[in-house]
Amino acid sequence: MRLVIEKESDLEMKQAYAEMLEGSLSNPDKRIWYAIWNMELKDESGIIVGDFCFKGLSDDGVIEIGYGLKEEYRHHGYMTEAVKVITEWALSQDGVKQVEAETDAENIASQKVLLQSGFISNGKMGEEGPRFVVSLKR
Repeated sequence: MRLVIEKESDLEMKQAYAEMLEGSLSNPDKRIWYAIWNMELKDESGIIVGDFCFKGLSDDGVIEIGYGLKEEYRHHGYMTEAVKVITEWALSQDGVKQVEAETDAENIASQKVLLQSGFISNGKMGEEGPRFVVSLKR
């Protein structure tokens, strides 16, 4: 993770990665909820097209996701597929009751990804823009 932080040029991302590292070190038994995961194409080429992360699991069972996709791989449905899979997986884990995400107010494509992945707007605005949620169905 330290290498990722060193290589990152975007200050906002650098800060986010540093917070994830701190969360991982402070909560070693929950480090999976502070990890960065690469997304590869299914064709065995090993091409990394983007990444996603979890931003820590709260005591009340809420996990936030973040994600990014390289520009040349956008508009192919890759992120929608990935968000559906990681959301299903997260909700299948003990202690997770809800998955949240926040998008930039102008990032309509990201908002569409969330809506197509089963998220709904919760009507709240976060630091970056609108917030979306999907909850565990019991």
